[in-house]
Amino acid sequence: MGLDRVPEAKCLRGKLKEICTQQKSWQWNMDLAKKWSHQEENEFYYIDGHVQVYNGHKAKLGKKHVARQKLCLPGMQEFWVNNKDGMPYFYVTGQVNEKLIEMLETQIIPTLLEEIPSKYTQGELEGDPDLPRFTLVFDREAYSPVFFQRLWDKYRIAIITYRKNVKEIWNNNDFNEHKIDIEGNETKMLLAEKTIELNKAQMREIRRLSGDHQTSVITTNKKLSLHMVAIQMFARWTQENFFKYMRQDYDFDRLLQYAVEQIDKDFVVVNPEYNNIAYRLKKIREKISRRMAALYKLQEDNVNDDLDSTNKYVEKQIKVKRELHDFKQQQEQLLDARKQIPYKIKIEDMPDNVRYNKLNLESKRFQNIIKIICYRAETSFATLLSSNYKKSINEKRALVKSIINSHADIVPDYQNNTLTVSLYSQSSPRMNDTIKNICNLLNETKTKYPGTNLIMNYKIAT
Repeated sequence: MGLDRVPEAKCLRGKLKEICTQQKSWQWNMDLAKKWSHQEENEFYYIDGHVQVYNGHKAKLGKKHVARQKLCLPGMQEFWVNNKDGMPYFYVTGQVNEKLIEMLETQIIPTLLEEIPSKYTQGELEGDPDLPRFTLVFDREAYSPVFFQRLWDKYRIAIITYRKNVKEIWNNNDFNEHKIDIEGNETKMLLAEKTIELNKAQMREIRRLSGDHQTSVITTNKKLSLHMVAIQMFARWTQENFFKYMRQDYDFDRLLQYAVEQIDKDFVVVNPEYNNIAYRLKKIREKISRRMAALYKLQEDNVNDDLDSTNKYVEKQIKVKRELHDFKQQQEQLLDARKQIPYKIKIEDMPDNVRYNKLNLESKRFQNIIKIICYRAETSFATLLSSNYKKSINEKRALVKSIINSHADIVPDYQNNTLTVSLYSQSSPRMNDTIKNICNLLNETKTKYPGTNLIMNYKIAT
């Protein structure tokens, strides 16, 4: 604190390499996640994926669909676990192209069960058969009624997610107005609820009516009220905002090291050769469909036109039929070739020039943990500002950044055991007034500077 310079990049990389050789970043992340979840008494975990696009050439990574760019690009898929306010706990990384359901069952849920204790005791769970151990909130990517029922039967874990393939339209008279408070802002929603059965599993379906559109949400949590289900589901935008903010302000996708590691040789992936033939087959079928449509149009026009034009239409139909014949032959050849290729293979069976590997994850995790801590600190500070700042919703983070980047005088007093931090004045009186209130609040904590007996004392020089 108070240094007039920072280490150069070479020094930072050396320190990072030295720290990461200990392979302790996951343990550190779990210790922090356990502490945060216990302090917040959290029972709702928001799960979503984030693709970190890779633009290098050393690693051979599988391609993922990047929604923000609307492209399939090579990269690493991270699955983040946050609370309803968007505050992160931890994340896990897929090796190649794992789906959300697979990551939930193999990594996220075991981690939550083993590392992060439930808000409820075993006695409370045994006393109430409808009480979930905790609730997962995610989007349609992990939609599977069979999976939802398995989570409840095996782990007592409830889910909240959007329903897919909604066809039935509910009567507008089924909806009632509910007042819902989201981050201190009261909003009105038209909500309705029914009990439904999906794949022989009973669930609650909650719908929101907005204009003519009905948004369907399903849950296996029997304890939540109707409006609380809506609040928890529609709070998913906080996690999306977290990703966007971290990309823009924390250089979220930056790699500090580019080391490559080998994936477990027994790991099973979709055969790239099979995928290549499937893609070519798809394109051939598209051409066949277009030729069939063109042939139908020619035949229809021939019937409706006069007899003198018949020869012209016949010639065109012969040409289209020849193309159809060639494309169907190619289709049969591709189908025969695909039958000879296994759909999935082990990593060790892939050719060397296309064999998947992965980037070193230790340094990236260590870097992300530091960013998580900084983001949580910034968010907590922004929350403190909210009560004293009128434009807190739109400007609180901008004010936090302004304070963090402000110049300050640091004056230690070893006789009185104080360390005074005197912040320079901000650009407007209302900012200064807000900072004064925050300084008073922080001074009440009597926090000692780490490694010393000096009590931190904050003030603003106006």
